[in-house]
Amino acid sequence: MSAEAADRVAIVASGRPSTPLQTSWFEFLLDSSLLETHLQKANPDPLPVQLIVQFLEQASKPSLNEQNQVQPPADNCRNRTLKLLALKVAAHMKWDLEVLEKGLTIPVLNMLLNELLCVSKVPPGVKHVDLDLSTLPPTTAMAVIIYNRWAIRTIVLSSFPEKQTKPGPHQMNILNIVQQEKEMTDNILAVLKEQATDSISVLEGALCLKKDFYIHTLRTLDLLAADAAANGETEASTAGLCISTEELHCQVHYDLGGIFFQRGCTDQPSFMKAKEHFRQTVELLKKLDSAVHVHLDEKRLAGYWNACKALTGDCDPSDSQTSPYDQINSLIRARNYKAVIEAFIKDNVTRSLPNHFRRSVLREFLYNVQQGETGLDEFCHKLCVCNAVRDALEGEVHSVRFQQLLLRPSRRMVDFILEVATRSLEKDRTSETARRNMAGFMKTLGESFEDLSMVFVVSSHKLFVELLREEERNVLVEQMKKRSATINLSTKPLPSFYDIPASPTVNIGQLEQQLILSLDPRKIRQILIELHGMAERPFWKVNSKWEVPPDYINVILSIKDNLTKDLVYILMAKGLHCISIKDFVHARQLFSACLELVTEFSPKLRQVMLNEMLLLEVRAHETMAAEGSKERPPPDLVSRVRGYLEMRIHDLPLRQVVGEECVAFMLNWRENDYLTLQVPPSLVMNNPYIKVGQLLASTCKELPGPKESRRTAKELWEVVVQICSVSMQHKRNNDGRVGLIKHRDSSLGILPRSKFITFIKKLREPLVLTTLTSLFVRLHSIVRDDIVNEVTAEHLSIWPSTLPNIQAVDVEAVAVTVKELVSYALTLNPNNQSWLITQADIYFVTNQYSAALNFYLQAGAVSSDFFTKAVPPDVYTDQVLKRMIKCCSMMNCHTQVAVLCQFLREVDYMTAFKALQEQNSHDAMDSFYDYIWDVTILEYLTYIHQKRGEAEKRQIAIKAIGQSELNTSNPEEVLQLAAQKRKKRFLQAMAKLYF
Repeated sequence: MSAEAADRVAIVASGRPSTPLQTSWFEFLLDSSLLETHLQKANPDPLPVQLIVQFLEQASKPSLNEQNQVQPPADNCRNRTLKLLALKVAAHMKWDLEVLEKGLTIPVLNMLLNELLCVSKVPPGVKHVDLDLSTLPPTTAMAVIIYNRWAIRTIVLSSFPEKQTKPGPHQMNILNIVQQEKEMTDNILAVLKEQATDSISVLEGALCLKKDFYIHTLRTLDLLAADAAANGETEASTAGLCISTEELHCQVHYDLGGIFFQRGCTDQPSFMKAKEHFRQTVELLKKLDSAVHVHLDEKRLAGYWNACKALTGDCDPSDSQTSPYDQINSLIRARNYKAVIEAFIKDNVTRSLPNHFRRSVLREFLYNVQQGETGLDEFCHKLCVCNAVRDALEGEVHSVRFQQLLLRPSRRMVDFILEVATRSLEKDRTSETARRNMAGFMKTLGESFEDLSMVFVVSSHKLFVELLREEERNVLVEQMKKRSATINLSTKPLPSFYDIPASPTVNIGQLEQQLILSLDPRKIRQILIELHGMAERPFWKVNSKWEVPPDYINVILSIKDNLTKDLVYILMAKGLHCISIKDFVHARQLFSACLELVTEFSPKLRQVMLNEMLLLEVRAHETMAAEGSKERPPPDLVSRVRGYLEMRIHDLPLRQVVGEECVAFMLNWRENDYLTLQVPPSLVMNNPYIKVGQLLASTCKELPGPKESRRTAKELWEVVVQICSVSMQHKRNNDGRVGLIKHRDSSLGILPRSKFITFIKKLREPLVLTTLTSLFVRLHSIVRDDIVNEVTAEHLSIWPSTLPNIQAVDVEAVAVTVKELVSYALTLNPNNQSWLITQADIYFVTNQYSAALNFYLQAGAVSSDFFTKAVPPDVYTDQVLKRMIKCCSMMNCHTQVAVLCQFLREVDYMTAFKALQEQNSHDAMDSFYDYIWDVTILEYLTYIHQKRGEAEKRQIAIKAIGQSELNTSNPEEVLQLAAQKRKKRFLQAMAKLYF
């Protein structure tokens, strides 16, 4: 007894009330009449679309042979019946693509419609565009039309944005299924887009036919099943559901309009074609009394129609039938901007235009202004006002642009705002809610102005008086008067941020605002003098984002003179901010002024500023190098860096980052002799960055000779292993046994791992990064202890192959570090083939096969001028090729596996043949046959397709094997040229798929 049957018995035996059981898919196999009964129910469970999925899923399940090998679905009575049941369900739904597309995924619907083509006896191996629909039986022609309608509709629907479903952390199986389905969908879409022109031609041909069509019903499908030898001329051809010519043409015009509209984005004349098809759709809809078999979204049709008229410029504003959209677009094209404003004001009353459309009009004109079009500023301001009043009426929040407009108001603009507000309220028809919202708008308007003259304009307006009660008006006016008492009441705009005000009416707040925004040291000093004359308080606290390093804070705050303290603090904070945003010009000006100031009274602060100016110059030079400059640093800068590293001044606050960046600077500019021979030993002992820098420089300097460099490399290895190790403690468990406890936050190295990573990300020199990558890859391989799936890199032989205390190494930290290091290196040079192979290996050993294949292909591309030359054998080694083969196999791209098997030094026929036996392949299958040059594999392909009865694919394989350049009697040079040509083309095709 099956599990499902057992459940049924249990429920019946228990006598418990329960919801009706869902009918299982296999029950429809056992009872041929059950399907029709089930579909007639008001609320069938499962739903029709769910039944289609279940039937096709069961019919396409692979089987296992006696050797436990996966075989393609068998072509037996059970599977044929299941496919027929799926078609019957679709027939019951009257082949409504609108419903089918919502309930079925693209791969399932593709399978369903291909099965429809098969049972409708569409000639196999013939392109649909080459068929003459007028000579085909009605149901056969209709099957071709339905398939090609679905093809162009799918292309259109796939262009719409779609929110991706994100599986949770415990849904990795779901994630894999979703990924597989996405890849299948992408492959199907690629084919549909390639054949889109043919599908359009087929449907345009259908519009030329002036006869009724017939579509399969449950009865005709039963007739076809009963008469397996039918060739389309049986009763089944004319016994289906009759679709009138007008209904079919209406639906086809709608679908063609959709595809041409989508193409209009890149091909402007397509909008005219789309418009014509939509016009025909509208006319046919009017003619049809009851469009029973026309399934289209009339709202979307209206939207398409309006958009086409707007895009093709076929609108007459005076036409009473013209929609508001058309009127606005016509006025914009005619540059009648005054009329556009009038239309927007009237729409504030009628509210026929949606807000998003009004905002899009404003955005379009603002974009034109940004592109340099003149004379539109005032028009944009007025549009903004119209939209703001509309927002106010509907209780929406005012836009940022309108609020910015209120910051610098003119009398003319205020008058216009009041005019629009007045005209937007109809006395008789305006709702109480709209009036309350408008009262709030008027109140906000009055509160927004600092100029009392503008306040009086608003408060004396009749709309203000009408909407607000007298006590509200009085309170508001008094509040505005008090708030304006400390503000300059002139109608001139506020002074610019860089102007030092001489007027006593400028208050402290305005000066502080200028202080925050100024980058001119003299202006900053002058502002501070004025502020200290107005109030005695610490002005370095004005902006909470002004920060100086904690190492310096005590020295600066110990300055006795408050003005000097503020000035030093603010100049340094602003200079550091400028460095962080790479504004080195202003940073130099601010630091120079600060240095000049502190030189007068503090030798300690003078040295601090000299150190910060050194860091500024180092970062400025490194930034230029990162942007592509090849210019070496001036000798003076190198000398200053050396001086800093050797500096010994008692009681001087030093920032560790300065030393860190100086060491990175020396490594990046290959000052290895200094780091290895000239740096004082005491510095190496006391500064961890210098220690790491010296070991890196020594290892890189001696790298060409592995044996000689192993001693230095071993020392660097030990330092890095210590950095990645954690402290261990013995602790007795409850059962008396002693166990080990790791403390991840207790590093044993000369540097914490996080600081070491930060230091690494300041390095740019390729050999240094290659050395570090090699070290971490070897360490990663040892702690993972997985010989089969090892990551590869250059110079692995110089590192030790074992670890004495492997338990102390933080495995997770090593894995994270190697990933961060390789990713960072590739941001500096994405064309380094060694790093690309290492990145690919990292993805491979973590089972991220698509990403791994992407990087393997990138490595091949950069080493062969995008596969225009042969990929060097030291890049595509047998190990790399086998990993590429496994990547393709794990993604079910079995034809790609077979092609790649030829790339090996000795062709792997066993893997190739096993891959070609797979029928559930997610690649383009026979389109890859042109890339196969091994005759044995091609002969096996012809055998496989012959055995499966796949005549069309067999012909493709025979055509490939029949090419003269693959003749085994050819000279070896000819065969090698043929192989190289196919290798290049295949790798270029793979790059297009995975890049």
